Amino acid sequence: MGAPTSKRVAVAAAVIEQPDGRYLLGRRAPGTFYAGYWEFPGGKVEAGETPRAAIMRELQEELGIVVQRADPWLRREHIYEHAHVDLHFFRVRHWSGEVTDHVHDALSWQQPGDERVGPMLPANGPVLASLRLPTHYAITQAAAIGTDQQLALLAIALERGLRLVQLREPGLPERERAAFYVAALGLCHAAGARALIHAEVELAQRLGADGVHLPAVLLNELARLPARPALPLVAASCHNAAELAAAGRLGCDFVVFGPVLPTLSHPDAPVLGWDALAAQIAVSPAPTYGLGGLSPGDLDRARQAGCHGVAGIRGFWRD
Repeated sequence: MGAPTSKRVAVAAAVIEQPDGRYLLGRRAPGTFYAGYWEFPGGKVEAGETPRAAIMRELQEELGIVVQRADPWLRREHIYEHAHVDLHFFRVRHWSGEVTDHVHDALSWQQPGDERVGPMLPANGPVLASLRLPTHYAITQAAAIGTDQQLALLAIALERGLRLVQLREPGLPERERAAFYVAALGLCHAAGARALIHAEVELAQRLGADGVHLPAVLLNELARLPARPALPLVAASCHNAAELAAAGRLGCDFVVFGPVLPTLSHPDAPVLGWDALAAQIAVSPAPTYGLGGLSPGDLDRARQAGCHGVAGIRGFWRD
């Protein structure tokens, strides 16, 4: 007789955040599965209930707060010994009431990348890594404006806080492209920022880039391989549910999805709009950046649609 199949359970979980970026964790009480492990507040989605309604109910029951806004963020699956859990994560930045524990053994506010409590529930490791991703993802355009100008604008953006960059220059000759990437990587790493190279996995590894960004056509090829590229960060461009699923199978750390709005480079291309974006990324297994006609000022609207952040080219380089 084979091993019993664990039941499938829908769960809503919340990343409750303070303005300074700290988020709330709770320690599971004695007598529960994984007692003593830390988790994001939340609970089971009841029959006939949406995940959003569930998280609003759970946070009032567990913490005594009234959620004013819950932005969808991630959907992940994890198989525990007792259940196959379908996790719907929300980002909660607006609530009323004082956080008061009614369920957990302890509560603790943590800073992304500097967690001081443990152990964490096994399903939450990738979620912690996702929280460390910046909200803005800028894409270079050196072939259009010149390498010197792009490096100057990159230096300004890094000084202003940019921490995630895609070096995407297929229009530059190979030798000039490699030289630009080396210079840009130096600027990024000196500022504590991470930089991914577009499409060229071996070049990213050789130059010491932080990762590779896969165009959709390459994503579909690599998703059939037994392992993802050997780099700290792997991202992908997606345009539909099938590509999102491929990114999930490959274990991508984040994706970009679009185009959301009209762009100068492709003014006649079909666009999603905010509602279609929200519908299509509702099952994204990785943090998603909206792309296409967006600027840093679109962050709040993108979060409402379920995005982790915003990505772009022209709107992200200001002197």
